[in-house]
Amino acid sequence: MNIIILFLSAFLSFSTATNPATNVATEITVEANDRMQFDTKEISVKAGEKITLTLKHVGKLPKQAMGHNWVLLKEGVVVKDFAMEAMKAKDNDYLPKDSKDIIVATELLGGGETDTITFEAPAKGTYTFICTFPGHYGIMQGTFVVS
Repeated sequence: MNIIILFLSAFLSFSTATNPATNVATEITVEANDRMQFDTKEISVKAGEKITLTLKHVGKLPKQAMGHNWVLLKEGVVVKDFAMEAMKAKDNDYLPKDSKDIIVATELLGGGETDTITFEAPAKGTYTFICTFPGHYGIMQGTFVVS
């Protein structure tokens, strides 16, 4: 009987330690408005951390006039060059198809809309996040710091 209890105790400890359900995501909310602003300019996370990011467009204008997304770029990407390429991708909500420069991106949103994405934080470093709607990247950008 003691052997069975020992076995079950060891099994339960192992199961709990490796249970993916215990890997709770860090929740981050970023708001964008009709004045072309994100409400945060810097986000800090840990490498490999599971992130659930929600973008809320708190404005009222439709996405055709004042669309916003949240796009995390790979380290070292020249933001201006990427943004110019994104401007040409209207048919794909201003995200260049098959781009190797994007880590993760939300959908393009209009006023009152929300999108949530879940991803694993990349390796240690400093990354840039932007909105790729034409003309927005100059103001709507921030730093994603991974330690």
